[in-house]
Amino acid sequence: MTRFDARSALIVVDLQNDFADPRGSLAVGGADRVITAVNELIAAAEAAGAPIFYTQDWHPERTPHFVTDGGLWPVHCVADSWGAQLHPELRHDAGPIVRKGANGEDGYSGFTMRDPQSGEQRATELEALLRERGVERVAVVGLATDYCVKATALDALALGFETTVVARAVAAVNLAAGDGEAALAELAAAGAAIERGAPA
Repeated sequence: MTRFDARSALIVVDLQNDFADPRGSLAVGGADRVITAVNELIAAAEAAGAPIFYTQDWHPERTPHFVTDGGLWPVHCVADSWGAQLHPELRHDAGPIVRKGANGEDGYSGFTMRDPQSGEQRATELEALLRERGVERVAVVGLATDYCVKATALDALALGFETTVVARAVAAVNLAAGDGEAALAELAAAGAAIERGAPA
């Protein structure tokens, strides 16, 4: 089971209504299970004095990220909308929230955003927040395994953080069958630890 201490952090990725509620525009199957598991991990991290960070998609109404403007995805997580809010069953008062995609970027990773037209990348404040707390290890959980969780974990590895993805606390979009498992395999090959199994 994931062990937390002051040098480790929990990163909770995009547990927002549009992804985690069945009524959401990009609802992910299994999100209810994920919320339960994440809440357990939040409690464990708090008990150990480990910092907790949340990421939140925060898009404008029009962006090349959306299919309505030439992108891949249905309109989701529009700033200040119900869909952008963190799910009410999630414990979301345990740490700061890092918003991404606010200027129309592709906000897959909690660490970086990419302009969907120019490809230019820029950092969010997440790395700086982790460095300020002296974090060396991160556990990444939330939605979705094959997109934002994967991108966040890959960036964490690239930035030198020892990275664990807790399989019971993630779920995949699975645009193609098996995308979630393929993402976990890619992360393992990149050096992430994949924690499987039920909580202790």
